[in-house]
Amino acid sequence: MTHPRMYDDGDPVLARVRHLALAMPHAQEKESHGRPAFFTTKVFAYFGGSLKVGADWVQHGKSIVVQLDTDERAALLTEERCWVPGYLGPSGWIGIDIDEDTDWAEVSEIIEASYRMTAPKGLVEILDDRWRG
Repeated sequence: MTHPRMYDDGDPVLARVRHLALAMPHAQEKESHGRPAFFTTKVFAYFGGSLKVGADWVQHGKSIVVQLDTDERAALLTEERCWVPGYLGPSGWIGIDIDEDTDWAEVSEIIEASYRMTAPKGLVEILDDRWRG
């Protein structure tokens, strides 16, 4: 079943997320379930997501969905902007809304942390080499 596109390719927020995600070593983009997904061998970030509230799906179109370590995830979930996405939430993923007050340096760090959780060891080493030299 083909999912309808759930984003505007010209969205400036997506452009910033795309820039940060595709800066990771060997990162690529594909559309998955109607949303941009950034991956190496596994997805490390989605642009947009949703969660089920009662019988309805609530869309979070201007957000990132990422996988973080348990402690960082727990800390972020205390913030109003963060939520547990449908389907991916039970596997440790978290949604983070993006708005005009978003700290883009933090978004960059969060995307990198998710990349480190999902990318092969060799790609993480390439990322580490960038920071060292």
